[in-house]
Amino acid sequence: MDHQNTIYEATVPVALYFAAILNHPATEVGELDHDADVPSRHPTRELLLNWLGGTAHDADDERVAMGKCHFGVGFLEACPDTRAFRNLRPAIYFAVQPFLGHGNAKVRHAALVAAIPLTEDPRLATHRAELVEHACYLLTTSTNRYHRDRALDALKAWGHDTGDLENANDIASRELQARLADLEYWSANNGTGGGTEDPPF
Repeated sequence: MDHQNTIYEATVPVALYFAAILNHPATEVGELDHDADVPSRHPTRELLLNWLGGTAHDADDERVAMGKCHFGVGFLEACPDTRAFRNLRPAIYFAVQPFLGHGNAKVRHAALVAAIPLTEDPRLATHRAELVEHACYLLTTSTNRYHRDRALDALKAWGHDTGDLENANDIASRELQARLADLEYWSANNGTGGGTEDPPF
């Protein structure tokens, strides 16, 4: 189900199909492991939510801003598939929403991570408030680096103080990301231009 960080023509119908079957009982369990007659530890529903979340992230406002920076203000007009997915964010959100309180933590966290970028849609702005409690709870229970980063980024973007929710690993991750961003900036401005400034490390 990997879409390789790209929105294709088939992405929208696949997203709508996945959203439509999220509540089907068959998605409650995972596929059978290759060497066992027991379901995988990852329910199919979690995998579907992960795909929806990854796609929503690839079509979020930050990606669009990056596209406009590199390709001009007409980026979205030139990317009808991305535009079509963004237009469907409310429909996808309301399919994901019921799983924010799911009994399986993997499903619950995947639903939250999928919901966060979907609520960038102005039509869903009022739903961000309901995600705050879920994000805070995730941060008190989960050690998943990706999930924690998404929850922390969302809370900060929505104006919440995350100081009491961050642990040492979160701080180390944030500092590493900042150093990598500095290095990328330095490389973009000095790596090919013959600059003599020392790299930021």
